[in-house]
Amino acid sequence: MSEKEHSHFIIHKPFGCISQFVNNRTRKKQVLGDLYEFPEGTMAIGRLDVKSEGLLLLTTDGKLSHTICSSKVEKEYYVQVDGEIDSDALEKLNKGVEIGIKGEKYLTKPSICCKLEGAPNFADRTTKIRDARHGPTSWISVRIREGKFRQVRKMTSAVGFPTLRLVRVRVGDIQLGELEPGGVIAVKELKY
Repeated sequence: MSEKEHSHFIIHKPFGCISQFVNNRTRKKQVLGDLYEFPEGTMAIGRLDVKSEGLLLLTTDGKLSHTICSSKVEKEYYVQVDGEIDSDALEKLNKGVEIGIKGEKYLTKPSICCKLEGAPNFADRTTKIRDARHGPTSWISVRIREGKFRQVRKMTSAVGFPTLRLVRVRVGDIQLGELEPGGVIAVKELKY
């Protein structure tokens, strides 16, 4: 008996899109199914909240989804924060910071965070973040192996530099690259 052939996709989830296929709310929000004609049974591997953008993997293989969501696979985010982040804040992020998860205190696992030299070359967001009169911003890379609810946003706030824009750029060895917001690529396999 042959194994079921699964479908896999690499997408660039745009700002404002919900990481699900059906919107049960009365508000009109874009969902993943609006981006492409995905086969039945397709699921997002992990999630990005409505305000977050970037690399999202989709599959019809539940086992693969579980593996990629595990702590075995590193995820990398480019994060624009409010203010000029300093080495003290980065050191705290690297060691782990206390955040709230479902009303409980949680100490994040150590991560790898560093300041980026200049802003990444991303397409402008559909909703403007803010302009220079509100003060400086800086960009950091955050690499983690866990994915608690809104974790990266909570981490940057915990060290005094709230997140303004968050873009996932890598999951394991798969990179966002030049894929435009809303872009979808069907692939034969996702190796992990």
